[in-house]
Amino acid sequence: MSWQHGGPMDLLADLEARGLIHDTTDRAALAARLAEGPIGVYVGFDPTADSLHAGHLLGQLTLRRFQLAGHRPFPLAGGATGMIGDPGGRSEERNLLDRETLRHNVACIKRQLERILDFEPGPAQATLVDNADWTASMSALDFLRDVGKHVTVNQMLAKESVRARIESEAGISYTEFSYMLLQANDFCHLYEHHGVEMQMGGSDQWGNIVTGIDLIRRRLGKTAHGLTWPLITRSDGQKMGKSIGGALWLDPAKTSPYQFHQYWMQLPDADVERFLLQLTFRSVEEVRELVAAHQQAPERRLAQRALADDVTTIVHGPEATAAAREAAALLFGGDPLGASAAALEAVAREVPSSRVTSDRLDDAVELLAGTGLVASKSDARRQLDQRAVRANGVVLEPGASLREVPLLHGRYLLLRRGKRTYHLVEIFPAGG
Repeated sequence: MSWQHGGPMDLLADLEARGLIHDTTDRAALAARLAEGPIGVYVGFDPTADSLHAGHLLGQLTLRRFQLAGHRPFPLAGGATGMIGDPGGRSEERNLLDRETLRHNVACIKRQLERILDFEPGPAQATLVDNADWTASMSALDFLRDVGKHVTVNQMLAKESVRARIESEAGISYTEFSYMLLQANDFCHLYEHHGVEMQMGGSDQWGNIVTGIDLIRRRLGKTAHGLTWPLITRSDGQKMGKSIGGALWLDPAKTSPYQFHQYWMQLPDADVERFLLQLTFRSVEEVRELVAAHQQAPERRLAQRALADDVTTIVHGPEATAAAREAAALLFGGDPLGASAAALEAVAREVPSSRVTSDRLDDAVELLAGTGLVASKSDARRQLDQRAVRANGVVLEPGASLREVPLLHGRYLLLRRGKRTYHLVEIFPAGG
C-alpha cells in the first residue's frame, strides 16, 4: 500500500476528492492547523461486539490516511460509552454489556486495529485509548460539575439523534441521553492529556463532536477541530458491510476471508468507484483510470477484483487474499490440480467437508452417497452414468475407482457434481 501527499493541504483536498468530507469545523482554520505540524486525531469505536465490521473501515482507514501524512492517530475503544450506547440511528436502547465482556471485546478490537494502524514507536505512532480508564473512576458529582454544567439541555435536545428518539414510541432513557456528554468528556480528556485536537466520525456523530469542541472551549479555553464523512449505503440501499447473513465482520472466524473477498467482488458497478476511493490506498488518479478500464469491459469486473483484493489484503493480509482468490477460482469451476493447501483450507470452510479413511476410496458410489453430494446410491450411479461428477477435476466414469485419482497434497479429494455443488474429502490412512 502506498499513499503520499505533498503537504498538509493535500490531505484535505484528497479527502474531498474521495468523498470523505461531509462536515468540518472552519475549513481554513483546520487547514492552517494541519500546516503547522502533526496533530492528534481520534475516532471512537464502541466495543459492542468482539469484532469490528466493514462499516468501521472508514474510521480505521481515515485514521491511517492521517498517520501516513505524519499525524498521530488515537483510536478510542469505548469501554465506558459501550456500556451505554449511542442513541443515534437506533429506534430502541442497546443491551448493556458487562465489564468483563467489554474488556474482552476491547482486546479483540485492538488486534484488528493493529493490522491497519502502525503502533510501533515513532513520531506518528498510533495509541489505543479506552475511555473506561478515565470514566470509570469519575463520580457522578464530578461528572455533573465538570461536564454537565457546561452543556445546556437545550443543546442536547437540539441534536437530531436525541430528538428522533424522544419522538419515537420507545423514547430515550436518561442513560442514552447522557451519551453525548460522555463523548464530549472523552474529547476534552484526550485534548488535555494527549494533545488530541481533532475528532472524526460518521456524519451522525457531528452533534456529539461539536458538543466536545464546545466543552473544550469552555473548560480549557482551547480550539479543537472536527470532521465527518458521509454515512455510506450501497446503491441497493443496504448499509455498507451488511449482507444477507448479517454484518460483514473483520474477524476471519466470523466472516471468512473468502466470504469477505466475495462480498466486494459482487458489488454492483454503481458502488465500486466510491468504495475504491474510500476503502483503498490507491490514488484518486489510479482509481479513475481503473474505473475507465473497467467500463470498457465490465464483464471482466476489473474494478471489483481490485477492490476485493485491496480491502481483503488490508484486513486479512496478502496470503489470505491469494487463498481467497484461488478458492473462488476452484469453486467457480477452475482446475484444482495446482491448488495450494491454503486455497483448499479456504474451500473447506465454505463447502461441506468430511474425513474418511483411504479404504473408502474403493467404492465411489458409496463414498458419493456417504458425503451427501448425491441423494442416494442410485442417484450416485445415475450421476456417474451422466458423467456429472468430477473428482479433483477428473470426470468419473461408471465403475471408476477413486484410488486412480491423484489426491491433492496427498490427502484431499475435491468432489463436484454439476457446476456448483462441491464436497471436500480429506483422506487419512485406514486405521489412522
